[in-house]
Amino acid sequence: MKLIVGLGNPGAEYALTRHNLGFEVIDRLVAGKATSSGVNKKLEAILYKMGDTLLLKPQTFMNLSGVSVVAAVNFYKIDLNDLLVIHDDVDFELGEVKHQFDRSSAGNKGVDSIIKALNSQAFNRLRLGI
Repeated sequence: MKLIVGLGNPGAEYALTRHNLGFEVIDRLVAGKATSSGVNKKLEAILYKMGDTLLLKPQTFMNLSGVSVVAAVNFYKIDLNDLLVIHDDVDFELGEVKHQFDRSSAGNKGVDSIIKALNSQAFNRLRLGI
């Protein structure tokens, strides 16, 4: 099983902000293909399933994303090689995309929270320039 996590902040006031780019990617991936039953309280996230892939939107706010991610990884027994975290990156030009594996957070508080919660940075990241 694979896990794709889009980082963002819950709430209508954050919906179209640059830091919600990870949420927007998840929304586009699942549009018309998957539904969610709302916030999964155990995971503190909105969870979608498409085949053997889980798509997750943490509802803990960006800086605490690790809470949701580690809960999903542990519950679904996700190998960290099968984890992809999608997030905005202010250091990249608008539209620039970079895939990385086993790298530091580069200052992203959401990624930092995930690294601390997993006690590992050995997972895939998709950095999207804003």
